[in-house]
Amino acid sequence: MKHIIFDFDGTLADSTAVLASVWNIIAKKYEFKEVQLEDIDSLKKISITERSKLFNFPLHKLPIILPQFYRLYQQSLKEVHLFHGMKDVLKEIESKGYTIAIISSNSKDNILEFLNMNGINHVSEVLCSSRIFGKDKVIKKYLKESNIKRSDVLYVGDEQRDIIACKKVGIPIIWVDWGYDAMEVIQSEEPDYKVFSPAEILNII
Repeated sequence: MKHIIFDFDGTLADSTAVLASVWNIIAKKYEFKEVQLEDIDSLKKISITERSKLFNFPLHKLPIILPQFYRLYQQSLKEVHLFHGMKDVLKEIESKGYTIAIISSNSKDNILEFLNMNGINHVSEVLCSSRIFGKDKVIKKYLKESNIKRSDVLYVGDEQRDIIACKKVGIPIIWVDWGYDAMEVIQSEEPDYKVFSPAEILNII
């Protein structure tokens, strides 16, 4: 294994409060249901499709909403925090000679600015998908353009869609339990590894 790919929101970045705040601005504009912070834990236990129904949000409107969403997200970037321990994990991974990439449905500008703000210079590539369910295509593109074998890659993510994307591509995935999808959502997808602290990522690698 030579390459470690990380998801961004929910894996590296704790953006719960910002995502909720931005969603509520969008919700008011388009008359969707707003989210309360105290409901976040229960929302993690249901799928994206179930969440969309709960908030009266048709998923086919994502291409319209996402660009607005991430522009608003950027305005609150200072309120997004790196999960405790993840900076050390990235530093340790790089010191062992692995190449680190980030693949996310967030915007590249947001991620690069966040990395700069947090003094993280261990990431060689940031790739983004304009579709939240299009990560498998981005991963395949990254592997092809970088001439990387599937056997040389490990993905680290927090959501059901991350696991599904990795299975489509044929690369192993570590699921982290501090992100946006709880065990109840991901269990049936059978991720290759499950971790409950950043240090466990290093143990698996």
